[in-house]
Amino acid sequence: MIDSTELSSKLAFDANSLNNLKRSAQDNSPEAVKEVAKQFEAVFINMVMKSMRAASPQDSPFENEQSRTFTAMLDQQLSNNLASKGLGLADILTRQLTKVANSATSAMEQAVSGDDWVKPEDVKMNPHMPTLLQSTYANIEARKPSAPVATPVQTPLEKPAGLTGKTAAFHDRMAQHAVKASQETGMPANYMLGQAALETGWGKREIKAANGAPSYNLFGIKATGGWKGKVAETVTTEYIDGVKQKRVEKFRAYDSYADSFKDFANLIQNNPRYKAVMENVSSISGYARALQNAGYATDPNYANKLASVINKVTHG
Repeated sequence: MIDSTELSSKLAFDANSLNNLKRSAQDNSPEAVKEVAKQFEAVFINMVMKSMRAASPQDSPFENEQSRTFTAMLDQQLSNNLASKGLGLADILTRQLTKVANSATSAMEQAVSGDDWVKPEDVKMNPHMPTLLQSTYANIEARKPSAPVATPVQTPLEKPAGLTGKTAAFHDRMAQHAVKASQETGMPANYMLGQAALETGWGKREIKAANGAPSYNLFGIKATGGWKGKVAETVTTEYIDGVKQKRVEKFRAYDSYADSFKDFANLIQNNPRYKAVMENVSSISGYARALQNAGYATDPNYANKLASVINKVTHG
């Protein structure tokens, strides 16, 4: 039997210590089970620290192969020290290993077979390990305090005092739909409301089907690509090589204004073409320029017009 105090003073992944631990694990003694669980916790902590290092900037002038080697050694020792004090995972593993006895011990023997840490392919090969880990993580989740479920609050989009008449009426009609789409997608409500105002002339030029039925399309989104929904065909103004022209185009049609706001938000967020747009939502002018640069509209002055209307919606 190995001495647990001596083992904990060694590096977390010292090969000799792990081989001694492997031999002691075959005895199925409580001390061996506890040390196996502690080493498993050290492995887990080291994997977390390795992921944190990988996510940190690597452009330091002092960064080299030697510094990375010693940093890895430091992380291994820190992992072992943290595991010796205990984060709770080793205690849970000890209880689980005690319950499943020989089968669980066999699983942990494979985990401490002398590699730097558990290999994914080894976990798949061992029939006991997936069940053990699932049960362990379930216990961890059960010990977490339950948090109250946050219910989104439908707060109105504040109407600036400078909006009057038809602009104020458009704001009153559409604000609730913009807020709902914003809560569901994260797109700024005032940006969407301003763009809907620009595209429709504050509701005066909404796209309609040939029979006069409303399309509820507030953003001038055309029915191209893989669109499989309803379509409204109408005359629109396009700029071809800088020349203003009238053309007949097919546009998407919806069942409600709420659907229009949601579809627009999803289009901007999920289409790779508008990646730069999402990177500039912190600035009204930056958002407008990015949208024009992505080819959302052919009007060469679209960005200035859009920024102006969004500012009007936001500040009056």
